[in-house]
Amino acid sequence: MRNFGYFEEGHTRALSERKLWMRTVVLLKPFKLPFAAAVLLSLFVTASGLALPWLMQQGIDRYITDSSTSIDLRISGLATIVLFYGFLIVLNFISAFSQVLILEWMGQSIMHKLRQKLFSHLLRLQLAFFNNQPIGRLVTRVTNDIQNMHEMFTSIMITLFNDLLKMACIIILLINLNPKLGSILCLFVPLALITTIFFSKLARNHFRDIRKQLSKLNSFIQETVSGINLVQIFGRTKNMEKDFAELNNDYLTKTLRQIKLFGTFMPITELMSSVAVAIILWYGGGEIIREQLSLGELVAFLSYMRLFFQPLRELSQKYSIVQSALASAERIFHLLDNDSSEKEPVNDRSANHALIQGDLYFENISFSYKENQPVLRDISFRIKAGETVAIVGPTGSGKSTLINLLLRFYEADDGVIKFGTHPIQKISRTAIRQKVGVVMQEMLILQDSLFKNISLDTGKNEEEITALMEDAQLGEFIKRLPDGLDTTIGDGGRAMSTGEKQLLAIARVLCRNPSMLVLDEASSAIDSRTEEMLENTLEKGFAGKTVLIIAHRLSTVKRADRILVLKKGKIREQGTHAELLASGGLYSRLLELDFAT
Repeated sequence: MRNFGYFEEGHTRALSERKLWMRTVVLLKPFKLPFAAAVLLSLFVTASGLALPWLMQQGIDRYITDSSTSIDLRISGLATIVLFYGFLIVLNFISAFSQVLILEWMGQSIMHKLRQKLFSHLLRLQLAFFNNQPIGRLVTRVTNDIQNMHEMFTSIMITLFNDLLKMACIIILLINLNPKLGSILCLFVPLALITTIFFSKLARNHFRDIRKQLSKLNSFIQETVSGINLVQIFGRTKNMEKDFAELNNDYLTKTLRQIKLFGTFMPITELMSSVAVAIILWYGGGEIIREQLSLGELVAFLSYMRLFFQPLRELSQKYSIVQSALASAERIFHLLDNDSSEKEPVNDRSANHALIQGDLYFENISFSYKENQPVLRDISFRIKAGETVAIVGPTGSGKSTLINLLLRFYEADDGVIKFGTHPIQKISRTAIRQKVGVVMQEMLILQDSLFKNISLDTGKNEEEITALMEDAQLGEFIKRLPDGLDTTIGDGGRAMSTGEKQLLAIARVLCRNPSMLVLDEASSAIDSRTEEMLENTLEKGFAGKTVLIIAHRLSTVKRADRILVLKKGKIREQGTHAELLASGGLYSRLLELDFAT
């Protein structure tokens, strides 16, 4: 079967059910008091429920079948029994209602914290983690899988506690009520446990497969919708429909397999219940005939039998919820256990910022995304403070990889990158990314006002942003918008041209006032007029600052103080535009191929 480019963590070691339960219970730690209250209420629910058959026995044996007592006393006694019966029903309702409210609040709070924790963990993972992770799969973790665990906290845990407590109490009551009949029930206990454990293991595997297949569906839908223009341009509609149908059919097959398993488990539970009742009727009826057992005791015994098998039936009904939640918990914990999060040095943030100054050094840098497939080979160069350096080269020569290493999205395999005498490993990623402004060819547009898109987390007000735009010669750009800085852009708002997006990217960087600017193919998809406006903005806003340019256009590259030419991960040439052009080497050939025009 095709996997449609999807990779699942099925290769990872599955967590044992005991470990899953232990880690799930740990999530309850901040909610000790509410959980204790829910447990206390469960005692009231159980006690009030188990008292009802006993009251029935008392009513039958003491007042209905006891002809030795006067009719008035029997009716009066029955009335008292009914009052107690009604009181217990009300107590059971209030206790159960209060328990549901507490559990729902507790479950929603746990899901809220877990969802926030998982999302925060994703934000801190290294960029390499996302290379082989379909977006739909990660979305499934934060949404579907989290929600799938909701029932675990709102009802399953307390339900299991209630049911186990109820079953234990029933066994004790029945043995005390009639040891012979109680021993018959005990014969069904190990059979019920064996059946439950057997189906538990089978159901867990089925639900793990279902969750994986759902992630595949989400990934496929997300990737298809995000690239719908390419799908339609290249006439891939029929192919995508066929691929989706295959994924959808597999999901249906896996779901039906689970339903068949559930459909087998529940009738087996019903069968055990019916057989137990039949045996009790046969044996208990004989005991009544032999006057060894009262009618009230038999009725109470049958009621307790019904209450004993009721939790098993409910467990079979909720079995899908339990196993599905455990499968989701396993996947969530696997993601949380991923230790590829970005580790930061302990240095003070202000000290980190102070380290990002002076010349920038790349010393003997080698790097590969995949083993034995090097992208950079022993790269060494220096960028002086205030210098503008351009890096050019064919596609795949490693230009953007240098930027990824500078920003610490990845760590070099060999060599060191330094600001002055300070290796970047000693500087926090946050400090580097705040002090090194990056303008890329593609950028994220928030569905919000232009002001919010520019200011982001800098805390600048509209007056400061307006003054900054004027200083950077972007005032005309703002004036062309219908509502100025309050213009809504992004999805559902005003569509922006490629050139306008680049100007927005420059404005974002200016707002941070970085000490170094990196342009990564920033002008490759804009017209000459916008490019000229972009260059004027850069000259005005970043005068005297260090600038690193990765570009194809000659008009951008030729203004650099120095140009580095990369090919197959190595520096082949370096010098000014005029020097490289006069040498007639690789740079000249690239220009002849219109590489930088």
